[in-house]
Amino acid sequence: GAKMAAAASELLTGWCLFGLALLAILVFCWVYVRKYQSRRESEVISTITAIFALAVALISSALLPVDIFLVSYMKNPNGTFKEWADANVSRQIEDTVLYGYYTLYSIILFCVFLWIPFVYFYYEEKEEDDGNTCLQVKTALKYTLGFITICAVLLLIGAFVPLDIPNKKNSTEWEKVKLLFEEFGSSHGLTALSFSISSLTVIGMLAAITYTAYGMSALPLNLIKGTTSAAYERLENTEDIEEVEQHLLRIKSKCRDGRPLSSRDRRTMQQLEERLRTLRRRERHLESIEKSWWTKFCEAIRPLKIVWGVFFIIVALLFTVSLFLSNLDKALHSAGFDSGFIILGTNLTNPLNMLLPVLQTVFPLDYVLITTIVMYFIFTSMAGIRNMGVWFFWIRLYKIRRGKTQPQALLFLCMILLLIVLHTSYMIYSLAPQYVMYGSQKYLVQSNKTIDGQPSNVTTFVSKDCDADAPEDQCLVTRTYLFLHKFWFFSAAYYFGNWAFIAVFLIGLIVSCCKGKKSVIEGEVDEDDSDISDDELSVYYR
Repeated sequence: GAKMAAAASELLTGWCLFGLALLAILVFCWVYVRKYQSRRESEVISTITAIFALAVALISSALLPVDIFLVSYMKNPNGTFKEWADANVSRQIEDTVLYGYYTLYSIILFCVFLWIPFVYFYYEEKEEDDGNTCLQVKTALKYTLGFITICAVLLLIGAFVPLDIPNKKNSTEWEKVKLLFEEFGSSHGLTALSFSISSLTVIGMLAAITYTAYGMSALPLNLIKGTTSAAYERLENTEDIEEVEQHLLRIKSKCRDGRPLSSRDRRTMQQLEERLRTLRRRERHLESIEKSWWTKFCEAIRPLKIVWGVFFIIVALLFTVSLFLSNLDKALHSAGFDSGFIILGTNLTNPLNMLLPVLQTVFPLDYVLITTIVMYFIFTSMAGIRNMGVWFFWIRLYKIRRGKTQPQALLFLCMILLLIVLHTSYMIYSLAPQYVMYGSQKYLVQSNKTIDGQPSNVTTFVSKDCDADAPEDQCLVTRTYLFLHKFWFFSAAYYFGNWAFIAVFLIGLIVSCCKGKKSVIEGEVDEDDSDISDDELSVYYR
């Protein structure tokens, strides 16, 4: 009874912290979605869907530090288990975390393959056929059925197709890997869910390579370089307006005597009139920004932005170095491609893998750092998406702009961020493999004491950080690690994805360094905008 009460108390501590994180996540998601959604085209269902999907993704990433906290907290700093942490209690706690993953990952599958596609296609049909709700729902369900079929196929493959690790490896380390997965469980339901989530994580990896890697270089350099002056841009814009107006007058002067304009002149005049409308919209925006209190505030905190930019670029370089060392360790010391480059323990350490166990001794500093890393990935991903837009191969589908993002684009945005956050767990594992696998656990190793350089019969026990050499019953592996490495071919894909991530980051860094300052209204005024859209942005610059 006392053991169970102590276990319940420790478990309650972890879940209370998780509850606070949940509240913070919901507030962040609401503010985030409301900031970017179009005020003119906002829809209640799409807003709720976007907030919910983004919250579920962030909550699933918040389970990672809870998982690590629980396996670490069951042991004392000297390497012994706490009194209440017997085999049964440990298993119950691990199962609780596993059920949390079951629930959240099932909700993610529901969002990705049913809810988000349905809402997206519903609003696509609403734009084409406004009025017939039943027809819109029926058409949306028809298209959503294709996503449900894909989900069913993934679940069936994961449940019934033999996808075991190859058996030709005979090393002791390889036997330990296989033993871990046997302990994890072999039920068809767990395997099916793990396969489906791993498939989505691979897509998230591609999104992270595309958006996060570029955003990690673009965001800090944009903060350091700043934007052009609104007054200077307005002066240039006025000169452009005068030049276009003069060009229009020259063309119109050709038909003063009644002669019709040539088809070439008519096309040129139409293009110039569109250009003039865009320039006048820019003029209104620049005038509003120049007079706004927000612009004056941003100018006042310009030194702070430079400091943040320098800090972010240092963090990005730290992440890149840690990722490189971790991948290099796998290349040199893992069992190879057909094992998914799985490696137990760390041969080449990296800065983050050393820092996290140290921070874990002062609760809750490691939680703060993990949360900071996740939020950093989110913000850099958003910076990448905003700079590049939502693309399907070479076709740009949507632009992401503050206060002007369409409901469908908002759903795409949250879908991409959901997939990226799914991949974040593996990114953190790559940055700190020892921490994600064992936390701060230690185990006892027998040592013979020496007296005056001579061995004695006195036997002592010294504590050692958990690694691949630890006995099976002395170190608990996090459920996160086992979820990430259930299938060897996904692990191999993640490994090569990390190299691609590093390459794209370095290319993005070079491109961002070569580009000049951004316009103060970058991406806010386009030729396809309507004049009505100016009212939406004006609320930000009053």
